[in-house]
Amino acid sequence: MTLATRKLGSQGLKVSAIGLGCMGMSQSYGPADEAESIATLHRAIELGCTFLDTAEVYGPHTNEALLGRALKGKRDQVTIATKFGFRIENGKQLSGVDSRPEHIREVVEASLGRLATDHIDLLYQHRVDPDVPMEDVAGAVGKLVAEGKVRFFGMSEAGSANIRRAHAVLPVSALQSEYSLWERNLEPEIIPLLKELGIGLVPFSPLGRGFLTGDVKRAEDYPEGDYRRNDPRYQGENYDANVEAAGTVRDIAAARGVKPGQIALAWLLGKGSDFAVDIVPIPGTKRRKYLEENVAATSLKLDAAEMAALDEALAPGKISGPRYGERGMAMVDR
Repeated sequence: MTLATRKLGSQGLKVSAIGLGCMGMSQSYGPADEAESIATLHRAIELGCTFLDTAEVYGPHTNEALLGRALKGKRDQVTIATKFGFRIENGKQLSGVDSRPEHIREVVEASLGRLATDHIDLLYQHRVDPDVPMEDVAGAVGKLVAEGKVRFFGMSEAGSANIRRAHAVLPVSALQSEYSLWERNLEPEIIPLLKELGIGLVPFSPLGRGFLTGDVKRAEDYPEGDYRRNDPRYQGENYDANVEAAGTVRDIAAARGVKPGQIALAWLLGKGSDFAVDIVPIPGTKRRKYLEENVAATSLKLDAAEMAALDEALAPGKISGPRYGERGMAMVDR
């Protein structure tokens, strides 16, 4: 099977129309299952879902190493995106960010080793470092591009001023940020900027960290170690309000005979034409069953009435609670 491709940016990066977020294979959403994760990665390649997203901090380090093992003999069939920018010492994530040029190079060299490859297709700055001028960050990545160790440059959760500053030094091919029916903060300012500069959008958590699949529980009903236990939108009155808001997703899915998550992804895939911005969501999963459901969403087209109903039902004012806790929100460059 071959999925349609979409371009990210103006520098020639083409990827599958939907990608695979790999973070959950190593952390955040319950215990890891390496055999199933590797089978999921191999199935993704079979389905043409070849845009794979990882990061140094996932694990830390273990997610990149998992991809390195899984992709042995298959490297030329996939597009790998990874990220730098957090402080990690002795295998543990520390508070704070680090995008010093010398640190970027250290991270890239280590990531190449774990991924068992000689190049990274798309390298993102994971979060903006307020202590390092964006020109220095883009310049450091530009040197790695010139050396062939990195092909394209991306940013994650960056604000408009820093996107402009980076793009003036080294073209930014993609912005990775949370965007979905569940989280529409990019629409007023960031998406128009992406259109202006010719930058693609890679939405993470396109299913609202599982909320838009319809298969959700209250925060306290998830096991220890599951990210959702601390997600404000899964807690208390926020949970109740958000279940009600997501009802339209479930209703349209029932009418179509498909899964709610597929409706949420179809909405997102359809928004690119509305905004004239290439959008490539990266729903995360570690199981083949959900991968196959997500990929099938690429063939689902919503009509104008369905799109409008979803826009209205999950308008920003109808979602209750912040998308991160206080510490996480402080690291978003808005």
